[in-house]
Amino acid sequence: MTALPRSLALSLALALFAARAATAGDVTTQPTLTLEGAKRVVAGLERLDGSFPASSDVSIGKARTAANFGRPTRGMEESINKNRPALAAVAAVTAFTPLQGGVPIMFGKAVVGAIGVSGAESAQQDEEIAIAGAGALQNTATTQGR
Repeated sequence: MTALPRSLALSLALALFAARAATAGDVTTQPTLTLEGAKRVVAGLERLDGSFPASSDVSIGKARTAANFGRPTRGMEESINKNRPALAAVAAVTAFTPLQGGVPIMFGKAVVGAIGVSGAESAQQDEEIAIAGAGALQNTATTQGR
């Protein structure tokens, strides 16, 4: 029997590993937010006239933070305000915006996106608007039996 060239043998080993890894027990189905779902969320939001210019950057940061941590940003802001400096050190590891107004969008227990709102009259209003946007998608999913 002729020995296989090392590169071919390695390729076959990787292919066999990949085939084994692709069995049903090794792969999960991850829910994702579709464009249509994102449009439903946005329909629950409005851009406020007179918002400060950086509000769009801040809102993106809030959304990113809510998505990455899988929870509303309100709790993070409250922790920092209660003198929990260890949370502030997270900024050295990953970009995050721990300000009230970021809400994850959930499908079951999976985070499929997030909403960040900035520029309303108060942080409480930022959060209320974000919750309304997330609720628009979650209410649609509930009425469609998901």
